[in-house]
Amino acid sequence: MNVSEIARSAGVTPDAVRYYARIGLLAPAKDAGNGYRRFSGADLARLRFVLRAKNLGFQLDEIAQILDMSDHGHTPCPVVREIIQRRIVETRQRLAQMHALQRRLEQALALWAHMPDGEPDGHAVCTLIEATGDETEPEPEPAFDR
Repeated sequence: MNVSEIARSAGVTPDAVRYYARIGLLAPAKDAGNGYRRFSGADLARLRFVLRAKNLGFQLDEIAQILDMSDHGHTPCPVVREIIQRRIVETRQRLAQMHALQRRLEQALALWAHMPDGEPDGHAVCTLIEATGDETEPEPEPAFDR
């Protein structure tokens, strides 16, 4: 398969395939006749693995680590579990931050419902935003266990 064919089979762009090859996630053979990259069924399976891992939130460097472990005959499953457990904690923290942001936005909009639009006077930029100082709860600081 050429770049376009493997890309179409996996549902990605040819540029994505080229990028994954450039960073070493894929290692296609070179066609001796023209120097073009030739991808095998194993390359397609590997590309699909990369896409599944990305869909689960794995970063490309993590995927590279997982593939390298597997390529060297070591099971990456314990590392995969650890990454996912850490990612669950991080995602819960981000969700909590997003819920807090949603509450602040709703509080601000309710506060602004009957406020007039202010005119710049050299002292205030936007009276709506400036009016939210004490009426909305502060954003929690991110706390990641990394």
